[in-house]
Amino acid sequence: MSLSRQLTHRAPLWRLAFRPFFLLAATFALLAMLVWGGVWNGYVVLAPYGGLMWWHPHEMLFGFAAAVVVGFLLTAVRNWTGQPGIAGLPLLGLAALWLAARLLIAFPQGMPAVGVAVVDIAFLPLAAVLLARPVIRCRQWRNLIFVPVLALLAVANLATHLALYGAAPELLGGGEHLAVLLITLLMVILGGRVIPFFTARRLGLSQASRPVVLEALAIGGAAALVGLQLAALLGGEVPAGIGGVVAGVAALANLVRWLRWAGWHGWRDPLLWSLHLSYGFVCLGLSMWALAAWHIVSLSLAVHALTVGGMASMMLAMMARVALGHTGRPIVAPRGIGTALALMLLAGVARALLPALWPQSLPVALDLAVFAWCLAFALYLARYAPVLVRARADGGDG
Repeated sequence: MSLSRQLTHRAPLWRLAFRPFFLLAATFALLAMLVWGGVWNGYVVLAPYGGLMWWHPHEMLFGFAAAVVVGFLLTAVRNWTGQPGIAGLPLLGLAALWLAARLLIAFPQGMPAVGVAVVDIAFLPLAAVLLARPVIRCRQWRNLIFVPVLALLAVANLATHLALYGAAPELLGGGEHLAVLLITLLMVILGGRVIPFFTARRLGLSQASRPVVLEALAIGGAAALVGLQLAALLGGEVPAGIGGVVAGVAALANLVRWLRWAGWHGWRDPLLWSLHLSYGFVCLGLSMWALAAWHIVSLSLAVHALTVGGMASMMLAMMARVALGHTGRPIVAPRGIGTALALMLLAGVARALLPALWPQSLPVALDLAVFAWCLAFALYLARYAPVLVRARADGGDG
């Protein structure tokens, strides 16, 4: 038996990508936000690579979110293609690369800056290659879209690093915003596939139809926003008004799409209502992005509506569901997970909506968001860490 097979036999954690990456992402989300809350309140001192104002958004996007995205996609590709997923020593190596980047960025300790950047930037291109191989081998062209998305996330990450070396300071915000919109595009594509499917299957309803024009506007609008942000990152002149119109169209199309899924029927099931409400935050965030183009709301609040209310809430809900389904357990929310999912949505309200409606509340709103976020991930880890490290309940593979 090879070393890789011995590893998967003895340690179920390394059998499928979702296992280590969901565990690492949730742990990092908890610890990093505790640190950020401590820094915000003056209790913690940290001198990370890039500085604190670089570290926080970068690590939420390219640390936490990237881990969840890669864990989900490298698990899903096995279902899409019927090919074995990454496991054993290769999976251990990929996870070690991600973890090494987090540690080097938080505690550079004299490490050459270029070394830190290379370790951090390498993760997403490597994940893209691992995703592309089975998709291309099986000619699953419909799912090839996720490969360039990962590649563009790597470009966005590169931009945030280049901004530190005086290449162009505007690369920092441009790279961060490109990453936010790329992850939003992933939520629109994947959410549009799985949320109505999960709802119909769980409740015994007919799955909502997908009008071609509506799907094109919903997905195409989000993709167009990515294109505009990429053009701006590369030095193109993109009038704010155009971005505002595109964001508005994307918001409206996704709102109509979301309402057609009739998520209110699943109000008793935390694994359903959390997905629907997180997608509602995507629609809200796109609306706020449009309003920010005309300086009606802060772009920062739009970003946090998409990232905290949309991204983190949807990721936590998917992490809760996928970890049950792929370990052969009933897809029923464990005790306390409904509370965790509600807390994550509360964090989105506190970070994005409350300051928009009442700007003077920002200091209290930030503390509330940090508290709700940390408690949500603590509850997730308490319930799901044992699930992620143990073998499938049905004795199956994975």
